[in-house]
Amino acid sequence: MKRTLHLLMIDPQNDFCDLPAGYLPIDPVTGQPLAPALPVPGAHADMLRLAGLINRGRAGITAISVTLDAHHRFDIAHPTFWIAADGAAVPPFTEISAADVRARRYLPRHLAALPIALNYLDRLEAAGRYRLMVWPVHCEIGSWGHNVHADVRAAYGHWEEASLGIVAKLAKGSNPWTEHYSAVQAEVPDADDPDTQFNTQFVRTLATADRVYIAGEAGSHCVKATVEHIADYFEREYGTAALGKLALLTDCISPVTGFDAQYQHFLRTMAARGVHLLPAADALAELIVNAGEPA
Repeated sequence: MKRTLHLLMIDPQNDFCDLPAGYLPIDPVTGQPLAPALPVPGAHADMLRLAGLINRGRAGITAISVTLDAHHRFDIAHPTFWIAADGAAVPPFTEISAADVRARRYLPRHLAALPIALNYLDRLEAAGRYRLMVWPVHCEIGSWGHNVHADVRAAYGHWEEASLGIVAKLAKGSNPWTEHYSAVQAEVPDADDPDTQFNTQFVRTLATADRVYIAGEAGSHCVKATVEHIADYFEREYGTAALGKLALLTDCISPVTGFDAQYQHFLRTMAARGVHLLPAADALAELIVNAGEPA
């Protein structure tokens, strides 16, 4: 009997890929090549392997879902939100704590947002998963950087045509008042915004699969946060054995520069919990068998 094999691609977007010059179109406004805002070393090669997996294993894939980081320029994790005590701009890759804001080392550009920002930082730090990081403006809705890597997009387009299916697209991150690393829940859910709450319906859809292959960027942040939330739900609702449905495609995932230790710890923790760590070649072999093709 054919197995249900679901491919989940997390944020396979241009802004996260270290794209070579041939992949960079010319900006008609500036006349200069566009460039990824937050390139992850190794991500372009990851995406080429992922596209190859889809193309070669197409007939064995039952379902595909892709998550899309989708931000506004004004966002609590962008430099546009903050200003330093001396009035200077806050550069990307600055970590901001609640203590920093209370000491007025950093403040929201709109001072009316101060209570909201402090409440957010307090709740974020209490959760203990992340500290606020100011990232470059990235994956801005409607921009080239928000688009899916060209090879991956072409590959899943061929899958849609061949299977007469639809790739599910899940946007995340458009609420500017909370970070949304995980594809299934914001770091601090907003009670007034259902899109920041835990996406139970989608996670239950994943649970119906025999195997969920997971790839994307970046392994230290959005992949990590998403898989942690999914794994916690699977274990709580279906038992530890359900974690064996999840398979991280380790050569289709890379960490943000400087966060390799966090990524490696994540891999070790997931493996210890029963999540499979697979190269794309092993996943391809499973897809070929599932398609009923000769190995």
